[in-house]
Amino acid sequence: MPALDLSADVVMLTAALIDIPSESGQEEHLANHVDQALRACAHLTVERSGNTIVAMTKLGRLERVLIGGHLDTVPSAGNLPHSFDGDLLYGLGSCDMKGGVAVALKLAHGMTHPTRDVTFVFYEGEEVASEFNGLQHLADRRPDLLEADLAILMEPSGAGIEAGCQGTIRVDVQIPGVRSHSARSWMGVNAVHDAAEVLGRLGAYAPTRPVVDGLEYREGLNAVGIRGGIAGNVIPDECIVTVNYRFAPDKTVIEAIEHVREVFNGYDVTVVDEAPAARPGLHRPAARDFVEAVGADPRPKFGWTDVARFAALGVPALNFGPGDPSLAHAANEHVPVEQLRSCLAHLEAWLTR
Repeated sequence: MPALDLSADVVMLTAALIDIPSESGQEEHLANHVDQALRACAHLTVERSGNTIVAMTKLGRLERVLIGGHLDTVPSAGNLPHSFDGDLLYGLGSCDMKGGVAVALKLAHGMTHPTRDVTFVFYEGEEVASEFNGLQHLADRRPDLLEADLAILMEPSGAGIEAGCQGTIRVDVQIPGVRSHSARSWMGVNAVHDAAEVLGRLGAYAPTRPVVDGLEYREGLNAVGIRGGIAGNVIPDECIVTVNYRFAPDKTVIEAIEHVREVFNGYDVTVVDEAPAARPGLHRPAARDFVEAVGADPRPKFGWTDVARFAALGVPALNFGPGDPSLAHAANEHVPVEQLRSCLAHLEAWLTR
C-alpha cells in the first residue's frame, strides 16, 4: 500500500485510513503508516511505544494541548473497503474513529507554527480491555508525554463538544437464602424471592442530575443482570443482582462505591469493575478559548471515554470529533463529509488564533 498522504483532502485521507484494516490487536500495519508519515514532518518530534505514536511540536509556547485518537476498530461487519453515498462516507471505523484520526493527522501535518504547542497521540487498544490500551500504557510508563493544559479526544460527538464523562462501577449484590427441597419449601428461604427487596430499592431510586462546571449530568442506577437457582426441585440459597451505577463527575470512584453500598445497606456488595468520571474543566483558559472557537455550547458526555485517563493525570479533557456516536460499531457506520471538514476548520482556527 502506498504511503499515507497527509497533504490529501481530509475526506480522502479518512477513506485511506478506513481501507487499512486495524482491528484491535492488529494495528501494527496502520501504526507503521502513521509513524512513517509523521516522521516526514520536520516540525514534529516523534516517539513510538508499541503501536502507539506520539508526535509533538516544541516551539516554547505558553500552553500545550493534546489531540488524540485511537487507531483500532472493532471487528469488521462486512463494511470494508470504504464507500460513498452522497455526502456520507461509509466503512469500518469511519465514525469510531478514523474520521477523527484523519482530522488529527491533517493538523499534525499542517500546523507548523501553531499558537499553542501540540502533542498528537495515535494509540492502540482502545476497543478492548484496559490492559491493552496504549494511552494507559503511556500514563503508566511515560506520563510526561501526556502533560498538557487541555486534551481533546477525537471521539465522535457530532462535531460538537462533549465535556468530561460519566464514571461507572458494576457491583454484585448478594441475596442469601437457605436451601431446601422444593416439596418442603417452608424449610428453606428462597433467595430469588427475596431479590424483590433489592429490585424494589432500584425501582424506587431517584437519580440525581448534578451540575458540574455548568453542565447538567445524569446519573443512573440499574440492574443489568440477575442469576440464581440450583435445580428444578431445590429452593435457591443465593441470588445475585448485578447493578451498574453511572455517576456524574461530582463523585470519585470511592464516593460512588460508598453511595451504592448505602443504597443496598444490609446486603453484601462486591465491586466487579470501576472507572472514574472526568470533570469538564471548562474553566481552564485553553478550554474556554476552544469553546469560543467552536461556537457551540458544550454538552455533558453520557458514557465513559478515555478522557477519564487524562482527568486522573490532572489534565482537563473534552470529546470533539466527527460522526454520530450512536453509529459506532454499527454495520452501517458512516461519517458526514461536512463534519470532517468542520472539525478540521474549527481546530485549525483555534490553533492559529
